[in-house]
Amino acid sequence: MHRRHFLQSSLAAALAAQGVFPRRAMAVNSLEAGGARLDMVSDGNLVLPFDSALEQLPADLLAELRDRYDLTGDEMTPPCNHTLLRDGERTVLFDVGAGFDFMPSAGMLPDTLDDMGVAPEDITHLVITHAHPDHIWGLLDDFGDVFLPNAQIIMGRAEWDYWTDPDTIDTIGAERQSFAVGAARRLDRIAEQVTLIEDGAEVVPGVLAVSSPGHTPGHMSYQVQLGGQGVLVTGDAIGNGHVAFERPDFPSSADQDQPTGVASRKALLDRITADDLLVAGFHVHDGGLGRVEKLADDGYRFISEV
Repeated sequence: MHRRHFLQSSLAAALAAQGVFPRRAMAVNSLEAGGARLDMVSDGNLVLPFDSALEQLPADLLAELRDRYDLTGDEMTPPCNHTLLRDGERTVLFDVGAGFDFMPSAGMLPDTLDDMGVAPEDITHLVITHAHPDHIWGLLDDFGDVFLPNAQIIMGRAEWDYWTDPDTIDTIGAERQSFAVGAARRLDRIAEQVTLIEDGAEVVPGVLAVSSPGHTPGHMSYQVQLGGQGVLVTGDAIGNGHVAFERPDFPSSADQDQPTGVASRKALLDRITADDLLVAGFHVHDGGLGRVEKLADDGYRFISEV
């Protein structure tokens, strides 16, 4: 048995003994246009303490959001929705998941792709939004080998420079030091496959890089064109599926540079609504693919395409 399957089977058995049955990873929803197909595919979900995830919200707004979105309990379980683009010539994956050693509820992307008939060797391009664990720790499989051996790996230059800088571990803060160590080790292993890009670059035909820093110093979003429909893959620049839309001006504790994160989030939402783009959101509920409606109070509403 492959080590990843052994670990997941052992975890599933332990959880079942406690009466807990983890959700099966899956392809969530799809869009076909212009001879291409875009799928939102699951890597599982994160499990975060509710208060820490939304700790900066005023109590009245927090209570309102709990009621409106039926957010109960002491934990949040944001989904991890990856975008897979296939056009007949290229198979493009946006971010590569948490891998086997970040969080037990995540790391399911290899199984999801396998269920879809997509082998790691089939991925021609891996496009990275940023280098946090749930987005790139899957670069290496559970044997420490490169997971996508044939992929050209595309990443923003500023993001690459930040996570490969030896000084980052001393400046990022104690709570994120493990992020820096994990990113540096993985990026070193795949360096020969990497192409570094700048804002506005066409990374593959029909996919443009859109700089969106703040969550991390070099965070990059990507605008995908499928026929007459554009889709903006936002990574974590629009990070929380509720607050980020309703209150984009509200600082997020998940962003390293909170004022810059606010500016990027507002710019992306303006772009989405002005150009009638769909949004492909990494941690956005209901499949992550949908439209965005601008509200009268300068907020926005996500409308799922599921």
